[in-house]
Formats: sequence, structure tokens, C-alpha cells
Amino acid sequence: MNNQKIQNLELIAQGKVRDIYAINEDYLLIVTTDRMSAFDVVLPNPIPGKGEVLTQLSKFWFDQTQEIVPNHLTNDVSLEEIISDQEQLAYFKNRSMIVKRLNPLPIEAVVRGYLIGSGWKDYQATGTVCGIELDKNLQMASQLAEPIYTPATKAEVGEHDENITYEETVKLLGEDLASRVRNISIDIYNFGVSHASERGIIIADTKFEFGLDGDGNLFLIDEVLTPDSSRFWSRDDYNIGVSPPSFDKQYLRDYLETLDWNKSTPGPELPQDVIENTTAKYRNAYQAIIAETS
Repeated sequence: MNNQKIQNLELIAQGKVRDIYAINEDYLLIVTTDRMSAFDVVLPNPIPGKGEVLTQLSKFWFDQTQEIVPNHLTNDVSLEEIISDQEQLAYFKNRSMIVKRLNPLPIEAVVRGYLIGSGWKDYQATGTVCGIELDKNLQMASQLAEPIYTPATKAEVGEHDENITYEETVKLLGEDLASRVRNISIDIYNFGVSHASERGIIIADTKFEFGLDGDGNLFLIDEVLTPDSSRFWSRDDYNIGVSPPSFDKQYLRDYLETLDWNKSTPGPELPQDVIENTTAKYRNAYQAIIAETS
């Protein structure tokens, strides 16, 4: 079932993880598959249930953050109106979003609260991250004095995203839009951090995407604060100076780093235990984030 296509809709785009179908000139159907990408390469093995986790977690955050910024979800069309086959409907229901057609901005809005990943590598080399000078003598996984906005360009499938400075986003978007995207991104990140902290989760960093409608109104799009777009750590396992155990695909990246693989297509086959452990981490992240607190 994992490679199912919706026959009565036109598949207009296929990303590393998502398939995008045209419903009409106003709406799109976004299907989050179980495909897994790492180091910008789509791996040969799917991660069962991953698409459902990403979709349901994104819907949760879209609902929670709509007072900060509108998002692309719509209730004007239902999936039942589009898919009549009951077996297909059951498969796509929890991994699909019907959204407004918008014009995506050409950047990824990255917010970092901790020094890890490519930010840590940049800091080791230059003492800065995306041109932002940080305190001296920080260690891996150090919490930053305040979250920093470190945008990136959006890469095509098989290409690598590249970090850029805020000033470069001003050239791409204009001063007003660039500053709105930066400020809203930090606001959403701070909201997510507060929510997750109450549930024992640290959101180390994340990335957002935005789009504009025909009137220039800004919307949050794609996915929000998921294990694919963020680093989730358990507060109980957090230590400065090491890369903490994660609830996201960092576990898979760490496994891939042990292989003799040049991080280009084709990706390596994954062992069954790595697939199962990755599935469990995604589900655990979802359960932790949506959990009610007393």
C-alpha cells in the first residue's frame, strides 16, 4: 500500500517525502509518504507509519499556532469528496492534508535554540552560525542565550540545502517580509519549546516553510515541529558536550554515519532493527508531544 497513487488526481510534484496532487486551481492534496530521506538522499526502505505521524503532528501544531500565523489547511474540501474507494480512503486519511494553493517562499526558516548539527560545525570553524557571532567556548549541545534565526535555501531532490544569512533573505524577500518570517518563526519555535518542555521534550532546533496567497498574505505551510523538521531530545537524557539521544531521525543519521557511504544516491539498505527503532522514535515523539499534562 505504501506506493499507492490517487488515480483521479494529477500528481504535480513529488518531493523527498511528500506527494502533491492538484484538486483544482484553489486547493492541493499533500500526501506524506513513509519515504525516508537523510543527507538529502531518499533511502530505499520506507519507515512504516512515518507519514501518519508527521501528518497528525503537523495538524496538531497548525491548530495550536494559528493565532500566531495563519496556515495552509482548509476545511472547504473533504477527502471523502475526492477519494471514493474505501480502501484508498482508509490508507490516505491519516497521512493527507487538503491545503490552499500558495506561492512558497524560496527559503527555509531555521530556528536554533541549541548548538548542534551543522550549526555546531560552523561554530567550531568560525565562531559564528550563519553570520551570527556567538559566545566563546560553547560546547556541543549548549543552549544558546536566545534562539537564533539561521535561514537556508531550499534544495531540489538530491541537492543540499545551504545556510544563508538573514541579509541574503532580505535580498530575496524584501525587508518587511524577511523580518516577518524571522519574527514569526522565532515566535512559533518559542511556543513549541514551551509546550514540549512541559512534556519532558527539548526542541533543539527546527525549520519552517511559508507561502503567500495572491493578496500577499503570509501562511505557514508544509510541516511543523515534526521529527523530520526538528531535533527532539529527552530532557532527562540531555547533557552538554555530547549529541543527546533523540526522538527524531538523528538516530538514523547517526547509524548512516557508521557506514562506508558517500551520502549520495543510491542510499544504503536499512537493517530491520534500524527501521523498527526509527518507527518507534517517531511514534514516541508524537505521543509525548500530544500528551495532556496535569
